[in-house]
This record gives sequence, structure tokens and C-alpha cells, in this order.
Amino acid sequence: MDRYSVTGMSCAACQARVEKAVSKVPGVESCSVSLLTNSMGVTGTASSADIISAVEKAGYGAKPMDAEIRKGSSLSAEADALRDRETPRLIRRLVFSAFFLLVLMYITMGHNMWGFPLPRYFEHNHIALGITQMLLALIVMGINSKFFTSGFTSLIHGAPNMDTLVAMGSSVSFLWSLYVLYKLCGMQMAGAETAEMMRVYHDELYFESAAMIPALITVGKMLEAMSKGKTTNALKSLMDLAPKKAVVLREGGEVTVDINEVRVGDVFIVRPGESIPVDGVVLEGESAVNESALTGESIPVDKAAGDKVSAGTMNSSGFLKCEAVRVGEDTAISSIIRMVSEAAATKAPIARIADKVSGVFVPAVITIAAIVVTGWLIAGRPLSFALARGISVLVISCPCALGLATPVAIMVGSGVGAKNGILFKTSEAQETVGKVDIAALDKTGTITEGRPRVTDLLPAEGVSENELLEKALALEAKSEHPLAKAVVEEAQRRKGLYAYEAESFRALPGSGLEARVNGRLMHGGSGKFIRGFASVSPAFEEAERRLAESGKTPLFFEEDGRLLGMIAVADVIKPGSQQAIAELRRMGIEVIMLTGDNEYTAAAIGREAGADDYIAGVLPDGKAEVIRGLKKRGRVAMVGDGINDAPALTVADVGIAIGAGTDVAIDSADVVLMNSSLTDASAAVRLGRATLRNIHENLFWAFFYNAVCIPLAAGLFKWNMNPMIGAAAMSLSSFTVCMNALRLNLFKPHDASRDRPKRRRRRSAETPAEAAAPAPEPAQETAQGPAPEPAPAKTLTVSIEGMMCHHCEATVKHALEQLPFTAGAEADFEKGTAVITLSGEPDEAAIRKAIEDQDYAYLGIK
Repeated sequence: MDRYSVTGMSCAACQARVEKAVSKVPGVESCSVSLLTNSMGVTGTASSADIISAVEKAGYGAKPMDAEIRKGSSLSAEADALRDRETPRLIRRLVFSAFFLLVLMYITMGHNMWGFPLPRYFEHNHIALGITQMLLALIVMGINSKFFTSGFTSLIHGAPNMDTLVAMGSSVSFLWSLYVLYKLCGMQMAGAETAEMMRVYHDELYFESAAMIPALITVGKMLEAMSKGKTTNALKSLMDLAPKKAVVLREGGEVTVDINEVRVGDVFIVRPGESIPVDGVVLEGESAVNESALTGESIPVDKAAGDKVSAGTMNSSGFLKCEAVRVGEDTAISSIIRMVSEAAATKAPIARIADKVSGVFVPAVITIAAIVVTGWLIAGRPLSFALARGISVLVISCPCALGLATPVAIMVGSGVGAKNGILFKTSEAQETVGKVDIAALDKTGTITEGRPRVTDLLPAEGVSENELLEKALALEAKSEHPLAKAVVEEAQRRKGLYAYEAESFRALPGSGLEARVNGRLMHGGSGKFIRGFASVSPAFEEAERRLAESGKTPLFFEEDGRLLGMIAVADVIKPGSQQAIAELRRMGIEVIMLTGDNEYTAAAIGREAGADDYIAGVLPDGKAEVIRGLKKRGRVAMVGDGINDAPALTVADVGIAIGAGTDVAIDSADVVLMNSSLTDASAAVRLGRATLRNIHENLFWAFFYNAVCIPLAAGLFKWNMNPMIGAAAMSLSSFTVCMNALRLNLFKPHDASRDRPKRRRRRSAETPAEAAAPAPEPAQETAQGPAPEPAPAKTLTVSIEGMMCHHCEATVKHALEQLPFTAGAEADFEKGTAVITLSGEPDEAAIRKAIEDQDYAYLGIK
């Protein structure tokens, strides 16, 4: 997406005109204009020159924002786009307008209504008073000439905007008053009575309205600009966090350089109290780093050699020497700022309602005003009365509130999300996540930690936990298997354990390890393998069965024929996953876990995590198909972290990526959880719902305001509204919408106390697995009767040596399912077999290669 800053827009009609003009440029695929940030996002192959030309022909100005970003100063370009240039200008205009307007009001209200003194020359000199009012009104209108140039220019271009309404209302008031002033001159020349001239002077002159209308609209514009500025405060504060300088080591010394001069591979220094300038890796030193700016987590994170650090985070205590890994726009904080900014430049689907209305709003209001004037004239009312009603209709109507209703809420919601480590890439994602019916959660790395950990230590009688772990460590330390690493990590975590040295180590093809430890022969592996060397008591057999059913892998260890005990290893559930799933379910969202594991493991993890249901045995390339099936029953959010989740994240209505996941997953997702915590997924839904609710409130008040005020201004409720009151009411409408959106800053995404379920849309009582599966083809009848039953699927059973656990099963299963003639596969490490469901003619050589490529032994087909 190419981004541009747009100047000259004043309301939703301007926004719609710019979008329409750019969308017609050949090569433009999509265009989204934000009135809030005065920015435009364009996708397609059209050149910048053509796009800028289209904007200028529409009566506005544009310049590329990305030019500065390509030079490496992305943050300065973003900050420049968000800088509030309008408020200072409006304040100056208002100060000068107020001075002359007060003089005018002193004459029209102070002197005429309350008898405030004026020079004797003006006593009963209605012509002189009228000329003075005219001159003062002209000065105020000149100060606010932008309304008139913009309004009449857009009218000439055939796309009237809010400024057109203001310009027409003020101009009609002025021209009518000028006509009345000439009328007074004629009356004086004709010798009219003073009382009659006073009546015309008091009742028909509207010079104060001609001046007051643009002045009051300027007040509203100033309040609107100030409140719009506040909606971008979260993004501005993120930009303020980005360091401007860095201390790097060059030519043997420390050099302070501009942040744009830091290159990948540079070594930089960060002292206590300083911000980390770019993303890097710690080379030397230890410290605690406050990462709340990126993750929302207030507790500092300990850093040591080898740990990653991110730009914009604060070094709290120690001295760090780091190597730059990502610089410029590639840093994490630059990515966050870019995502939030691009979300503001995109358009939520709900905004299309306001867009359609805004496109015809101003012409409709002008038409209504004309009808109101004509109607009152037909009803026999004076022209001055009819014009006053028409002018009131023009100045009280406000398309700005409609145009701002969605973007201000989206911007504030995006800012609140960024503060809490939840990044919405588009405004559509922010809206959609609040409407989710089903959450599909990847198991490994999302619900669980994604790596095995020791969960249970069951030493045999006469053996302590430490002794079991010490002996197991000696055996597993020389193995590369993931389960072996889990045992080693547990031993390292406990500390103080004696480190035995294993000799004559070898991995046996029959599912186990063998070595001599302290002069004694030791074996470790599955229960089936260990039973060949030591007896296993019924109590341990029962524990083995129980642990296996709960999704854990039991590892047995024996020494010289004596059972030492059993260590259970499993991929454990992340802290917070159960809480997140419970919160999603309380919000009425159906939670389904997707995994490639077998039924036993999937059922155990799903039950422990608290999911509504699970779908087991899902191939990496099959997740997208599962999501398509689930979408038949409602809007689906897919939460994942791996490369294999990328297709599903793209297919889902909204893809949510764990921040610690792969770059491919993050690029494919619509929402990124920087904290890598699943509780942020429920917080994202909560924030999406709050933003959507705020948008509905804004749209309601914008429509309600116009629906009530236009008839009121037209005089249908027997209230003769002064055009000045209409202008004041108009000036407050956009301000009210912006202030309502700012309430979102008080919203706490992680507060689940007010969660309410939303009504689910279920097609039937079918299970998630049934819904996710493709619909079967209907049986075709033949001339001889119903079609015969389909033949049972052909299978092959392959003998395999070397599988030791459920992880081995998953590896073999995946390898076999990649073969072109395979419809599916199931592996069993205890039986040492894999059953292949065939979809074509099998190739034994391909089967052998697939198994041996994964470092297992192929023993043949049974």
C-alpha cells in the first residue's frame, strides 16, 4: 500500500470525492481516505504522479508519505503526517474573528437590544448602522475565506461539501442583508417613517448571522481538530519512544550517531536509563529491560548474552553491548507504528454506510433548504422568514459527524490495542474480531509452549527423584531427541545435581538408549523397550496408561536390571491459555483446538485447556480446509504461530498471530499479539466489540442529530430557529462524536468483569469436525437402482523401527502423508507400525525413502 497525505479536506463529502477521483485512475485497485489523519492509502500499479494529479483535479492537494520512509526516516514521516497543523491556524482565525465579531455583536445586540451607548452620529441613523454591520461582517467573512473558496470551488466541481453549506448560508444571509440595506436607503429617500425603518432594520438585517456562521463553525472546527489530535495521542507517544540517537563502536571508540546511520552488524552500547536504539542481540552484559512500550507488560525482563532486545525499550539497570540485527523501518517499534498508521488509513466495512450517505448528503441538504424556502413562501410567509429557515437548514446540517464516526473510534481503538501489545493491521480486522463466533486455536505454540517439558517424576521404591534425574541426565545428555532435551532442561533447572559421565553410549533401533553410567549398564526408553531388561510393577503399568491417556509420553529408566523409575514428558499448556479459553467461551465464542496429534493427546490437551471441542490429525496443509468448513457456521478467528498456520490465518475471517511466531505467520495475520499470550486474543475480541459499539453510538448520534435538527431548523415544530443557533449546533456535533470516541481510552481490554455472550449462529447440532469436513458427494442412482456402496479404502501396514514417542508418530505420519499416493496415515510407536490409507498405486521405494529421511528404520510392508 502506498500512502499519501491529503490537504484541503473538510468533511466526509471531501473524503468521498477524493476516493472517487483516485479510484478512477487506471491501475488503482483500491483507495481508502482517512478524514481523521488526512491520509490516503492506495493499492495498485498507478504512478504517484497520476494519483496526485487526480487529487488536485478534484480540488485538493496530495503528496507521498512513503518517499521519506524509503529514505529511512519512517518515523519522522509518520510524525509529520500526524502533526496538528490545523489547530494553530484555526486559533489565529478565531482570535481575529472574535475581535471584529464582538464589535458587530455590540452594535446588533448591545446597542439595539439593550441600549448600550454608541457615538451620537449613529443615533437613529439606520443606514450608517447597517453599513457598519456590513463592513464588520465582510471582515469576519474575509478572515474565514477558506470556507468560501473551498465551498464554492467544490460546488463548481460538482461535489459540494460541508464548506459549501457554510458558504451558502453565510453568503445568502449577507446578500439578503445587502438587499435590505438598499431597501432602507430607498425608504429614506421616499421619506418613510422612522418606526417603519426601525422595524425593517431590526427584523430583516442578518449581517450578524453572515459573520457569526463562519465564526461559530470555526469554533467547532477548532474543537474538532483538538479532539482529533487527541485520538492520535497513542500513536504519537509510540513515536516519542523511538530513540533519535545511538552510541556505536567504530574504529575502537564510542561514537554517537543519528539513528538512521546505524547499520545491521554495528555494535552499540546501552547504559542504564537509556533507550535501546535498534533491534539487536546482547553480546555482553546483564540487565533488566522495561519492554512495556511494546508489550504492555510492566515487569522488566532480564537480559543476558544471546537474548534479543528491541528498539524503544528501556535499559533499567546494567550495561549492555549489543549487535544491531534490524534497523530503520525493520525494527519492531517501526512495524508497530506502521501497522497502527495503516489501520487508520484503511476503512472498516461499517464505514461504508456513512460513505454512501455522505456522497449524497450535501446535495440533499441544499435541495431540502430550497424546498423549505419555497414551501414557506407558498404558505404566505415573508421572504426574510423563508430565507432564515433555509439558511438554518444549511448551517445546522453536518456531514462531518458522519465522516468521523468510524475513523475516530478505529484510531482510538488501535491506539489502546498498541498500548496493550495488540496490533490491528487494518480497521476491518478491528471490526471483524468483535463479531467472531468461532475461535480456532492451533495447539502447538499457541495453546501449549511448543516444546516438551518434564511434567512428572515417578521414582521406583528406594530411589529418590534426584537420583532418577541424575541417572536419566547422564543417558539423555548425549541424545538429540526433543524428549531428551526436556529431561536435560529439567535437570539444569533444578541445579545441584551430580553429573554422571555416560560411556559406550548408543541409540538402539528398538526405541531406546543404552550406556554405561558409573560402571553400570543403563537403558532408557518406552515401557515396551524397558520390559526387555527389567520387570515393571502393575502400579507403574497403571501410571504409564494414565499418563499416556492424558497426552504425556512416559520414559522408563533401568540400571543393571533394576527399574529406576519413570519420567513423563509433554508439551505443557502455556500460562494463561486456560484463562483465555474460558474468557472466550464466556463471551459466547465457540473454541475449537486444531492439532496434528492423535486422538489421545488431542483429547487430553483439549480437555485440560477447556476447549469446546478439538479436531485431531489435521495436516499442516489441511488447516485452511478446516477453517473453510467452520466458516459455514459463522465468523471464524484463527489463532496460530507457525509457518503451517499461514494458509489458515489467511483463509479465516480474521487471522491472529502470536508475536513470538514465525514471520510468515505474522505477515499472514490481521492481528498480531506482541505478548505471545493467548489472553491477548480474548482482549482483542473485547476491544473489537468495544470499538464496534462506539462506532454504532457515533453513527446513531450523527444520524439522530441530522434527523432531528434539520426539521427543527426548517420550522416544522413551530420554532423559528435563528441561523446563528444552527451554526452553533453544527459546530458541536463533530466535537461530540470525537469526544465519545475518546472514551475508548478508558477501556481496559483485559478486564473480563463485563463480558457478555453474543448470540451464536449455529447451522445445526453437528460437531465442529463434521462441519469442518467437506460435504460428501450425493450417491447417484442408476437405471438398475441405487448406486452400490463405495468400496472400502485400501491400506498398507508398514513396519518401522526407531519410533519412541508421540512426537515420533507425528513425524512419521507427516512424512507419509506427503506422498502422492497417500490419502492419510496413522503411526503407532508402541506397535512399531504405520498404517497408510492409499489414494493411488503405492511406491515402496518412496515409502522407504520417506521413513529413512526422518532417521527411522524401514523394516518392510506387512
